[in-house]
Amino acid sequence: MFSLNDLNKAAQYIYKFMPPTPQYKWPLLYEKAGLEVWVKHENHTPTGAFKIRGSITFMDWLMRSHPDVKGVVTATRGNHGQSQSMVASAHGLKAKIIVPHGNSIEKNNAMRAFGGDVIEFGQNFDDARLEAARIAEFEKLFMVPPFHQEIIRGVSSYALELFSNTPELDVVYVPIGCGSGICSLITVRDLLALKTEIVGVVSTEAEAAKISFESGKLIASSTAKTFADGMAVTTPVKEAFEVYLKGASRIVSVSEYEVAKAMRLIFSTTHNVAEGAGAAALAAAIQERESNIKNKNVAVILTGGNVDTSIYATVLQGETPVIN
Repeated sequence: MFSLNDLNKAAQYIYKFMPPTPQYKWPLLYEKAGLEVWVKHENHTPTGAFKIRGSITFMDWLMRSHPDVKGVVTATRGNHGQSQSMVASAHGLKAKIIVPHGNSIEKNNAMRAFGGDVIEFGQNFDDARLEAARIAEFEKLFMVPPFHQEIIRGVSSYALELFSNTPELDVVYVPIGCGSGICSLITVRDLLALKTEIVGVVSTEAEAAKISFESGKLIASSTAKTFADGMAVTTPVKEAFEVYLKGASRIVSVSEYEVAKAMRLIFSTTHNVAEGAGAAALAAAIQERESNIKNKNVAVILTGGNVDTSIYATVLQGETPVIN
């Protein structure tokens, strides 16, 4: 369990590598969406997504606790892998990054550019995760999980920034993939003794976290065929699930159409690029604007802006990408 002092120290360490990201209210977004929200811009990090924060603190811990480590291996759909590639390379370590076949071409290219050795395996994230575990054992590399207390320690810095720089928030919407984003918000919210509701967001095409939350037990979904790859998880991470089961107020599902519409809205009103998962929080807030959040102080987490050009072009043309 972390103390507030632990998290503040982690944040100060992170700021040696990157500045805090901003949170803005955009008047044109309010005009077009009929919803006044704070947007936390995690698309403004060195890797274009919030994951870099956890990678910085995780690598610091790894180098101190395992000084003989030769390299790392991890599974990803992209943002986690970019961050691990960047930070591992900065420490002189090799990074093997396992992605499923058909993963984002541009995220794969970014991981390679940051120094990662990208290997395609399997049809989904869970297949890639099993292959990463096999490689870790066979090649004696350190397996970086998608969820770890040192990752949470770093990711929590964005929650500290948000809660410290806005009037007390009634509700925060955040997408759920493997869970580090929502768990960090819950952790900081509780340490600050705030009453803010934390609302998770999933795709209607990858509802495992929502189904599990509402049933009170882990349940896997059969598929995760969403173009919002940051939410394309079929099996919730147990450690994360235990946190958001207790700490989240609810989990909202958004359709592919709603996500694409939110991506267009973010671009046209703020000129920021949001990937699918990055726009999902806004999509959920719009869905609930006349019910659960009317007249409330609301924030949405724009978790990342790493979207392939072809997919984004489809979105900007007014269409909804289809994943086969």
